[in-house]
Amino acid sequence: MAAATAPSPPAPQLLRLLELDPYLAPFEQDFQRRYSLFYKRLKNIEENEGGLDKFSKSYKTFGVNQFVDGGVYCKEWAPGAEAVFLTGDFNGWNPFSHPYKKMEYGKWELFIPPGQDGYPPVPHGSKLKVVIRAQNGELLYRISPWARYVVRDEDKVNYDWVHWNPPQSYIRRHPSPKRLKSLRIYESHVGIASPEGKIASYKNFTYNVLPRIKDLGYNCVQLMAIMEHAYYASFGYQVTSFFAASSRYGTPDDLKEMIDVAHSMGITVLLDVVHSHASKNSEDGLNKFDGTDSCFFHSGPKGTHQLWDSRLFDYANWEVLRFLLSNLRMWLEDYGFDGFRFDGVTSMLYHNHGIGTGFSGDYNEYFGLHVDEDALCYLMLANCMTNLLHPECITIAEDVSGMPALCRPVVEGGGGFNYRLAMAVPDKWIQIIKELKDEDWNMGNIVYTLTNRRYQEKYIAYAESHDQALVGDKTLAFRLMDAEMYTNMSVLSPLTPVIDRGIQLHKMIRLITHALGGDSYLNFMGNEFGHPEWLDFPRKGNNESYHYARRQFNLADDHLLRYRFLNAFDRDMNKLEERFGWLASPPAFVSEKHESNKVIAFERAGLVFIFNFHPYQSYVDYRVGVETPGKYKILLDSDAPEYGGHQRLDHSTEYFSEEYPHNYRHKSLMQSNSQSSFSQHSRRCHKHHIEVYIPSRVAIVLQNMDILN
Repeated sequence: MAAATAPSPPAPQLLRLLELDPYLAPFEQDFQRRYSLFYKRLKNIEENEGGLDKFSKSYKTFGVNQFVDGGVYCKEWAPGAEAVFLTGDFNGWNPFSHPYKKMEYGKWELFIPPGQDGYPPVPHGSKLKVVIRAQNGELLYRISPWARYVVRDEDKVNYDWVHWNPPQSYIRRHPSPKRLKSLRIYESHVGIASPEGKIASYKNFTYNVLPRIKDLGYNCVQLMAIMEHAYYASFGYQVTSFFAASSRYGTPDDLKEMIDVAHSMGITVLLDVVHSHASKNSEDGLNKFDGTDSCFFHSGPKGTHQLWDSRLFDYANWEVLRFLLSNLRMWLEDYGFDGFRFDGVTSMLYHNHGIGTGFSGDYNEYFGLHVDEDALCYLMLANCMTNLLHPECITIAEDVSGMPALCRPVVEGGGGFNYRLAMAVPDKWIQIIKELKDEDWNMGNIVYTLTNRRYQEKYIAYAESHDQALVGDKTLAFRLMDAEMYTNMSVLSPLTPVIDRGIQLHKMIRLITHALGGDSYLNFMGNEFGHPEWLDFPRKGNNESYHYARRQFNLADDHLLRYRFLNAFDRDMNKLEERFGWLASPPAFVSEKHESNKVIAFERAGLVFIFNFHPYQSYVDYRVGVETPGKYKILLDSDAPEYGGHQRLDHSTEYFSEEYPHNYRHKSLMQSNSQSSFSQHSRRCHKHHIEVYIPSRVAIVLQNMDILN
């Protein structure tokens, strides 16, 4: 391929990035080099492939695609193959009757004309295989890397490639929602989305789970384990067929309908995309597709992830870029996904894949030869493409390293992502709960972790990760309440200290993470109501049991169980954010983080948030600083009875500000029992004040009623 001859221009808006963070100035050349690599690859694609638009549409020509006249066009990239054939039900599994023609750059093509009356030569639902004659003469039966549908019979180990070309595909009825200012993400796994011990379906999710998500106030669903993966227990992270929606939940049309129905509810749908590695399966995966150790991957040790035991892509390879960019395009346009959460970005960014590396935040850790700039360039191209062709598309980076500018525009030399996960937050909550007594919780450290974000880069906060739900780990609810969840979650049983503590802290942790921790919020399905036990997929070690591979939504619906309190609080927390939009507001102003009192107070989106983490100390004479004068009332109270609280606050109480500077605020809150409505003038003349009452282990949100939303 001809290389671009013109010199690469500098990143057009790099100065903007350096103004935002002057400490990046010593690494200006690194940003220029990265942008130059991106620019050269982009120009090469434009000159040799007709641009990103055409290049990323390759899924319409690679694999097996049917023409309008019924003919079938087949195309593969197998640079190590001596010969390529197509076989299957359509030719009686004759391995040699349909040979591909060799093209340039390791590509192979085959055209099969239509049958009589335009009947397609490869019928919908028929099984296929690509036959590769390797360099040593061995015949290898492979699934096309571009296969759209693969299934596994119960009596088989490997998946079969099934030609998916129904006479009438699902027709989308609803437009995608406009890009949201902030996301309240419900992270989901279709297969476990049922109380029953079985693999749940797309249909079940559509008609039983989506209404629940909508009712809970989430505006976005992030779907895990959609890209086909042979090993169910991999949680979807050992992908075998990148272009195939997992058939264990239903058909491609079932998934399209599910996304369409979500859109009808105003719910944005994101795909958890795995481009950081691939399953090492060769019979039904990408590994050794053409009989060589390389093809889509680096050869030798560089091509294998030491911890994941999986294959690593060669992001400098032209055809790998075609494959991955086309993969994103297909999920956006064929299925209607609204964006992606890129898994394993840290593994992609560094040649050591982040293994054994404790990132301290020193900027030297993010620049130099240890950075895989080919992988970073791919991510820049991916974000450039999705933003160019689908401006409403959302991309999220799962990066634990804290790479600067990952969520700044490509024109600044950044990675181009819209959001990054605030991965330090769930780790902090685990550490606090595991290692510290309640009296030793450090308010300053909590606030620091929740607010320690790169300026002008958007973060998604979450209190706990899906990994914590897996067997061998524990969710926040399980860590807080443990074995008592089995015996004391009934409202008919006494409220024990362990259950009481767990319920109160569960609500407080989620609210402070939601309100203070970022620009969007994420929750893994079931954790909103404190789902008990762990998540364990069927495997040999548990006798292939589905007992723990499910989500018991029925627990939250049972009015005799305390799970409903947590579920109700989560719903009302989300609804309050929907009303006031704190996630899309500027960062909070923290006015108090008092260590001995265990109190945190801050303002965001015109609301006042107060948290008393003290295990037993309540405060009657407590001043809280506020920015705007007026009459404040409680909007959300974790101590309310409907949330399993102790009802220690009177919601009819009005809190009046007074001219008294406190904690860097010009006003502070005072409390009045009066139910009358005063004018601004009369309130100044007739104040009946008592200090704010903040019960122990309580979170409250107040609104200035003089500035109604």
